[in-house]
Amino acid sequence: MNEYIIKYSETRDLPVDAVVALYRANAWSSADKPELLHRALVASHSLFTAWDGETLVGLGNAISDGCLVVYYPHLLVLPKYQGQGIGTRLMQMLLTRYQGFHQHMLVADGRAIDFYRKCGFERAGNTEAMWIYAGKDH
Repeated sequence: MNEYIIKYSETRDLPVDAVVALYRANAWSSADKPELLHRALVASHSLFTAWDGETLVGLGNAISDGCLVVYYPHLLVLPKYQGQGIGTRLMQMLLTRYQGFHQHMLVADGRAIDFYRKCGFERAGNTEAMWIYAGKDH
């Protein structure tokens, strides 16, 4: 049973320090660029957040053309809140928002692969993820 009372929101009124704390807790290098990270999240096509009182405990965002294609770049939950269904709920909210779109895309590694498989994602044929990446966390 969930010991937390989590409230979900589409607010874009996110304190930068709360965002940075969430990203640092998950060892994501984008926390090293707090202002850019915050601007990117606020500019997302969709942004869902999860709150325990005043504490930002999770978020998921999407970048989309609004018609056919959606990309899910970020889905994070504070480590002490993981395993409570928060990430699954955030992903369900995003998938519902983009239901019927032709293509849903994301890049997953490590433990996230099994999580996204449970959410209905599968490897995209013979594709190979490629990037030019400034971080060191993958």
